[in-house]
Amino acid sequence: MLTSHPRHEGPAARRRTLPVRALSGAACLLALAAVLGTAPAAEAATAPAASSAVSWHPDLSRPGSDDVNVLHDGNTLRVDDRSLSPASLERHRGYASAVLDVHHLDRPVDRITVGVDAAVPSGSGVVVDVRGRAADGTWTEWREVTSDAPARLPRAVDDVQARLTLWTGEAGATPTVRGLTLSADSAGAASSQLAQPAAAAFTSRVYATREGLVGGTTANGHVIRSNDHFVALPSRRALSPNGSGQYSVQVCGPVRCETAPVWDVGPWNTHDDYWNTSAQREQWKDLARGLPEAQAAYQNGYNGGRDEFGRQVANPAGIDLADGTFYNIGLNDNGWVTVTYLWTDGGGDTKSFPTWGTDVSIRQQATTASTRVATLPGPTTVRVKCQVHGQLVDYQGYSNDAWSYLPDYGGYISNIFIDVSDAWLPGVPNC
Repeated sequence: MLTSHPRHEGPAARRRTLPVRALSGAACLLALAAVLGTAPAAEAATAPAASSAVSWHPDLSRPGSDDVNVLHDGNTLRVDDRSLSPASLERHRGYASAVLDVHHLDRPVDRITVGVDAAVPSGSGVVVDVRGRAADGTWTEWREVTSDAPARLPRAVDDVQARLTLWTGEAGATPTVRGLTLSADSAGAASSQLAQPAAAAFTSRVYATREGLVGGTTANGHVIRSNDHFVALPSRRALSPNGSGQYSVQVCGPVRCETAPVWDVGPWNTHDDYWNTSAQREQWKDLARGLPEAQAAYQNGYNGGRDEFGRQVANPAGIDLADGTFYNIGLNDNGWVTVTYLWTDGGGDTKSFPTWGTDVSIRQQATTASTRVATLPGPTTVRVKCQVHGQLVDYQGYSNDAWSYLPDYGGYISNIFIDVSDAWLPGVPNC
C-alpha cells in the first residue's frame, strides 16, 4: 500500500540539509599492513610532501558499548572470561575486543602508525586495527597497523577509530594493554595507488553454508539465536559491531534476496577479503577478485587444498549464513548464492534525498520489529541504493510500505521520512 505524502514544510532549521555522517559504531578486527616503500628520486620531486603527523592517546579506561569480553582495570585492558572464544573459529583461546572512541582530526589523513605499551605472555597476542570516516560519512574497512607497518587507508579521512583485539596464550595467560599511541598523516600521492573507487558495489557468486552454532558467540560478541539474520565472511576487515549494519551484504538465493549485517568471521579463513582487488587484498593476492581461497583450495588444490590454518578444505564456502537468513532466501541445503558487498559501493549507483523528522530509526530489515542499527537525530541528506516493499508504517496520518536501503548506515528507513512527494522514490531500483 502506497499513500503519497507531501513535502513536509516546517521551520527553516527543519528543512536545512545537514551533512550525513555514519554513526560511530565499533567493530572487531580486520586488517591490512601495507609496508611503505621509498619513492624513486625522480618521483619524489613531483610527489606532494607528506603532511606532519598528528598524535593522540585513546582513552582505555572507559568501557565502550561495542566492547566484547573486556576487563577494564584502571587504564589497562585484559581478557575477562578466558574461556570465551568465537564459536565459528573452533579454537579454544579466549579473546576480547575493545572499540575505542572516534578521534576527529583537523586535516585529511590516510596513513596511521601505532605504538602499544603492553605485556604479552607467550602465545598470546594483541592486534590493533584502524578505520577512517570520510567527510561524506562513509567508513573505510578496518586495516591492521603495527609498529613496523603503518596502515594505509584507501582514501583520505577526517575521523579515525581504533580497535584492540586480545587473545590469550598458554594456560589462558592474558595480555595486558597499558597504553596506546596513534599517529596520522597524509602519504600524499602514494595513497592513490590504493584508492579504487567503484560506481557500484562489488558482486560475486559464492558457495554458502549454514552457520548454525545457536547459543555460541560470534566474533563481534553477538549470542547466536535460532532464526537469526546475519552472515559471516572470512575476514575481519568488514566485521560490523554487534547490532550494527555498517558492513552489510545483500545475499540472493533461489527464492529471494535479503540484506544482512556481517557479524562473524568465517568460513575457513580469517584473512581472506576476496571482495577486494589484489592491490588491497590481505592474503592470496594471486587469486582473482571474488574468488574465495577456500573455493580455490577445494576446486583447484590451491595452497595444497588447505586453508590458512592448514586444515583440508571440505567445501568451497565463501560465506556462512545464520539460520534465519539461510532459510529466508530459499536454501534447504548448502548452495550457491549471489552476494553484493554493500560497503564497497563508491556512490555511483545511489541517489541522495533529504529526510525529515527527529530520532528516525534505521532498521536492519524493512520492518519496525527489526534491530535498530542507527538513528537520524534530525533532518539530513541520505544516499539511497535501492528500495523494497516491507512493513506498512502509519505515522502522523501518512501510510507507506516502502523502505529505502541506506548503504552508509547498513539498514532501511521508512520512505515516510524521505522528504519528497513520492511514496515510491523515483529513479531508485528495487533491492
